[in-house]
Amino acid sequence: MTIQFQPTALVGAIALALGSSSSVFAETATTAKTSLETIVVTATRSEQNIQDVPARISIIEPHIIEQSPIAQFSDLLRSEAAINVVQLGGYGQQTSIFMRGTDSDHTLLLRDGVRLNNEASGATSLSFLDTTDIQQIEVLKGPASVLYGTNAIGGVVQIISKTPQKSGAFVTAEVGEHGTYKSLIGADFAENGVFAQVRGQRLESDGTKISDHADAIASNYDQKGFSAKVGLEKETYGVSLDYSENQGTSVYQGFDWGSDAYVNKAHAFENNITTLKAYAQLNPTLRADARVSRFEDRLEQLKSFEITEYTANEYELMLKQQLGSQQNLSVGVTHKDLETETNKTSSSFAQQLDTTGYYIQHQYQSDRLNTQVGYRVEDHDKYGSHEVAQAGARYHFSPSLSVYSNIGTAFKAPTVNDLYYGSSANPNLKPEESMSYELGFDQQLNSAWSWGGSVYQTDIDNLIDYAAVSPWNLDNISKARMQGAEAFMHWAQDDYFLKTSYHYVKATNEKTDTELLRRPRQTLSISAGLENAQYGLSATVIAKSKAKDWDTAQRTPGYATVDLHGYWNVNPNIKLFSNIQNVGDVNYKAAYDGSVDGVYYINGGRLASAGVTFKY
Repeated sequence: MTIQFQPTALVGAIALALGSSSSVFAETATTAKTSLETIVVTATRSEQNIQDVPARISIIEPHIIEQSPIAQFSDLLRSEAAINVVQLGGYGQQTSIFMRGTDSDHTLLLRDGVRLNNEASGATSLSFLDTTDIQQIEVLKGPASVLYGTNAIGGVVQIISKTPQKSGAFVTAEVGEHGTYKSLIGADFAENGVFAQVRGQRLESDGTKISDHADAIASNYDQKGFSAKVGLEKETYGVSLDYSENQGTSVYQGFDWGSDAYVNKAHAFENNITTLKAYAQLNPTLRADARVSRFEDRLEQLKSFEITEYTANEYELMLKQQLGSQQNLSVGVTHKDLETETNKTSSSFAQQLDTTGYYIQHQYQSDRLNTQVGYRVEDHDKYGSHEVAQAGARYHFSPSLSVYSNIGTAFKAPTVNDLYYGSSANPNLKPEESMSYELGFDQQLNSAWSWGGSVYQTDIDNLIDYAAVSPWNLDNISKARMQGAEAFMHWAQDDYFLKTSYHYVKATNEKTDTELLRRPRQTLSISAGLENAQYGLSATVIAKSKAKDWDTAQRTPGYATVDLHGYWNVNPNIKLFSNIQNVGDVNYKAAYDGSVDGVYYINGGRLASAGVTFKY
């Protein structure tokens, strides 16, 4: 990279930034600003007021996402107290999320209903996701396999993309430390229900050291992407076609057991999503929604011959029948066929899998009581059929006080790699299964103050792990239990706000009575500031306790970071903004790297940046 971050730019960033990172406001349920008007779709697959959902759900809103184009997708999730983000270094490095203490592959990631979990490995390439075209992010906590199938044991994180509401164009640029910059360009058209959108982005960073070993070097990253959308929205019908692609390269270091040394590696990535969606109001009480999508994910190791390609085609149809004024019934079918292929100098691998899910959901909605009951059958062409069910209810004692409870089962199907790839694969693996219980409340104390909390327990059976005896292949050998609680309190008056959220979880292996890896028991998030249509200043603190890592001898220390944000709308066409992520430059340890010399992956440290948006 040729761009350099100048000291004057850093001074400007600090002068502007007196507020929080792009993840502030992750907990927005039942606040004075959003409770009555916030609409979510993840909980029921259709629009619903967040105050009526019989589960804990939070929103990361558009103005938060737009605070810093440089921010990674993982940065947007960090202040969600129920999620532990583990990133092995800075930009472009491997990232996992642990929702409510469950495994990193127990959270389903969606983009407008399209599954982004690579079911060859079970993981999602969070570090390779672009944040350019996001309207809001919905975080649904708790089991959701009835509506979404595999992976949704801990919950669902869904990206809702933007749909143009008016015509216009914009250009945004942000530059920061470590030779980091991002530029965006976009245009929208919307008239009489017809809309079109186009976006382009480019991000580069010289990067930072990803581990604390003596010879570590900075690991650079570059990314570019394009997206386009066109559609028609009418009261009784609509159709849209959406395409997005994202590609780049990431440099990293890893321990090589053959040479007993750290070696430099790099990989090139490319992913794209094509989605065709349509809806029709067949009569006053019956609506049909359909989707056809294709997700392609390609990863190539640049310093050794290894190319992994994954393709998933999905087909979905849902019918929603209104039964009188207070009840509705939804039935749906989803079909997915996937292909995965890994080409290497030896041990190449290819496999295909098909799965079909059938679900039914009933909802009752009145002024005081909202209920949701569902059931799903999943037919998998390798392990057969699997069934899950869920029931929940929220009761409003008054317009300002409600309680909710839910119970549900969920599952995580064995991945293609678990079943067939490598010497440890086991084609006889069964799905991991869970049972979850939750009880919570939300209360608006007055026009300024609100608070809420919940307690939950999740039990997981048939956890897939390596057997303790020869031949040490994968098997359903473990059981786990997650017991936790969440609480939040928000205050907002005029332009000022204060938001706090706290999460506690105890995650244990029930067979060995030991802690599960990389699950800090406590997380605290506090944000405060002021914002209005012209300017805003805010700050957020995120603190986590220590966590077990690797074995009983290794523990990842706890840490606390402070993020700052500021913006100024100079006029309707120009916006200036600045951010300082991790203002104290805290180089906290993210995870033990598994080598013999006690090396830890570390975070990327401070990133101060400043930017401008011109819009028309």
